[in-house]
Amino acid sequence: MSFGSGADDMKISVLGIDLGKNSFHLYGVDERGQPVLRKKLSRQKLLEFMAQQVPCRVGMEACGGAHHLARTLQGYGHEVRLMSPQFVKPYVKSNKNDFLDAEAICEAVTRPTMRFVPIKALEQQDLQSLHRARRLVVAQRTAQANQIRGLLLEYGLVLPQGIRALRHHLPTLLEEADNGLTPAGRELLSLLYEELVHLDHRLVQFDQRIERQVQQDARCRRLLTIPGIGP
Repeated sequence: MSFGSGADDMKISVLGIDLGKNSFHLYGVDERGQPVLRKKLSRQKLLEFMAQQVPCRVGMEACGGAHHLARTLQGYGHEVRLMSPQFVKPYVKSNKNDFLDAEAICEAVTRPTMRFVPIKALEQQDLQSLHRARRLVVAQRTAQANQIRGLLLEYGLVLPQGIRALRHHLPTLLEEADNGLTPAGRELLSLLYEELVHLDHRLVQFDQRIERQVQQDARCRRLLTIPGIGP
């Protein structure tokens, strides 16, 4: 459903977009705050639609894919503002649905006291992605170490806490012939230890990449001068 007969009739001043993976819900108002657009579009149709619109203020929640879309719409000349979902929620009227979310976003982006999320440049997106990937590897390594320690306990073998202690003691346990490990258990733990070593190497690779990017950014180098802050 949409208001107005065409793009010239709409005269959108402020547009709220509720983001989805494949479909997007739009709610637009004119300079008087009167609704002139209520539309659902696919991703490709959204880009085609926005490329034809007179530049206006566009509000979106800062969520997955928002920064990419914001950069794209900025390229069309629109003034794009991202907001944290928690700041948009108070503007949702009645029962929650996609069009009401778009309307709430449209209203929230006009508030003079609204706090906006800076739109990330591609370089910032790269660095954030790298940190996220590293965080996943850290979680996987911790889970792997905990599983190995738990399986050893089933054979009556107790190791001190910490990955460093596990790295130090596990190779010796795998080589000992009279510690209670069965051949099948020893083989399984060897495979799990190999995976732990692989995750260690992957983590080192991520750390090296982060270090290189930090050294290439003057802002990061300044932050490194503060005690307690590392790459």
